[in-house]
Amino acid sequence: MISNKIVFQSLSSGSCGNCYFLHIDGEDGGAGILIDAGVSLRRLKAELTKNGFTYDDVDAVLVTHDHMDHIHNLGPYCKRLLKPVWMTRKLRGSLATHWLTGQYLGQVVRILNDGDWSEIVPGKVRAKYFIVPHDATQTVGYCIEMEDYVFVIMTDIGRMTDEALGYASKASTVVIEANYDLDMLKGGPYPVELQDRICGGNGHLSNAECADAIRDFMHPGLENIFLCHLSEHNNTPKKAVDACSPAVEGTGIRLLALPRQTASPMFIL
Repeated sequence: MISNKIVFQSLSSGSCGNCYFLHIDGEDGGAGILIDAGVSLRRLKAELTKNGFTYDDVDAVLVTHDHMDHIHNLGPYCKRLLKPVWMTRKLRGSLATHWLTGQYLGQVVRILNDGDWSEIVPGKVRAKYFIVPHDATQTVGYCIEMEDYVFVIMTDIGRMTDEALGYASKASTVVIEANYDLDMLKGGPYPVELQDRICGGNGHLSNAECADAIRDFMHPGLENIFLCHLSEHNNTPKKAVDACSPAVEGTGIRLLALPRQTASPMFIL
């Protein structure tokens, strides 16, 4: 049973930068986490302040992978926020030698348990990672539990996996990539090599592939689907939502595309 309000906000979603905020209320101030670090501390502070939050409401950071649009500001987050930064052991090895992050990881890094839950904020938030196909050192999605509320995020996923579908099929909220419209990609400005990288199974998920995934993980407890990481050149929010809408028609599920360069509203989950 969920006894406290849970809110979610995308601060930025796309190749320009990725960062998401998730918070649950509580008598002691609740618990909040960030997923990825693709916006500056100044922007983070400004957006949190607009909604009545501060840095103190961020208790931990989760990292999905080591591409620049997800870790560009991870160094400053480590240095200024001084909150635990959670990642896999493999990503720790990569980021320890990365010029953006290596000198800042220090004592803030925490290693996620393999194949088991990790207590991200003890007694309040726990998470389990799952590996997804993408051409980074390692890329993971997260199943996050706040009380009994299940939140799943999978961004930068080249193709859907049974494991990812399994977690999404138990979630109340799913954040899932809908990166490109195939016709726009094929008729757009990208060279063939980049097109092949995007749609080759280790790049990004198309609108049609996202819609198929939604059909596969649809279940009675699903309440929200947020489409993330839309391409600036190969997609539009309308195309993404139109492609996925038939999968949720008649269910009452909230389906929205997250903005690329600006923050979304603060959604009550």
